[in-house]
Amino acid sequence: MPHSKNQLLARLGAEQLAQFSSHLKVVALGQGELIADTHGNVRKVYFPHSGIISCIVEMKGGHAIETGMIGNDGAFGAAQALDDKVSLNKVTMQVPGSASAIDADRLREAAERSNAFRTLLIEYELFMTAQVQQTAACNAVHSVQTRMCRWLLRMHELVGNDMPLTQEFLSEMIGVRRSSVTRVAGDMQKAGMISYTRGRLHIVDIELVTMNACECHDDVRSHYDRIMGGKPYSATLKL
Repeated sequence: MPHSKNQLLARLGAEQLAQFSSHLKVVALGQGELIADTHGNVRKVYFPHSGIISCIVEMKGGHAIETGMIGNDGAFGAAQALDDKVSLNKVTMQVPGSASAIDADRLREAAERSNAFRTLLIEYELFMTAQVQQTAACNAVHSVQTRMCRWLLRMHELVGNDMPLTQEFLSEMIGVRRSSVTRVAGDMQKAGMISYTRGRLHIVDIELVTMNACECHDDVRSHYDRIMGGKPYSATLKL
C-alpha cells in the first residue's frame, strides 16, 4: 500500500488506515513548492513518502530561518486541521518528493472516529514543538559548522548522501550569512566531510559529519523516540 510509505500512516495498521484511505491521494511535490503560507489556512494535510518539507520563519528584513524539517516519519497540517487553525509560518518543499495528501476536513473526521489516530497526530505535534525548541537553542549557542553538520545528518537520514543545495539556501536554513556558509563549507571540503559543485552537495564521510555535529541531532532523535513510544525517528538510508 503506497500510503504506508509514510511512517505515521504505517503505524495505524491496514484496518485503521482503510477507514479513510479512500480520501488519501498520492501527489508529487516539486522543489520550492509552497505548501502553506504564513497565516494562511491549511486546507490539505501531507504525509510525506520522500523528500523534505521545511517550516520557515520569515523576517521583515528579508532574512529567513528553518525551524522544523518534516520527512517520511511525520506530517504537515494535521494539528492545524484538528483545531481549524492557520499555518504560523511559511512551509515549502525543500527537497522534491511525494506524499499522501488528504483534505483537512476529511482528516479531522477520521481523527474524530479514531482515538488512536488522533493521539498519534497529537503526539507528533508535541514532537514538532520539541524540534522547534531544540532548533532555537542550537541556533543561539552552537557554531556554524556544528549546526551545518547537524542539519546535514537529518538530510542524510531522509534523502541520502546527495542533495540539491545552494549555499544561499543553506544559509537560510541555518540562519547565517552566505559568506559564513561559504567559509565553513570550504573548511568541510578540505577536511573530507563533503564535496560541493554546481548547486549539489555530496556527503563524503558521514562519520566525520557525525563527529563534528552538535548534540542537538541526537537530542531531537531522543525526543521523537520518547514521545512516539520508542518508535524509530527515521529509517536511515543505507548507501
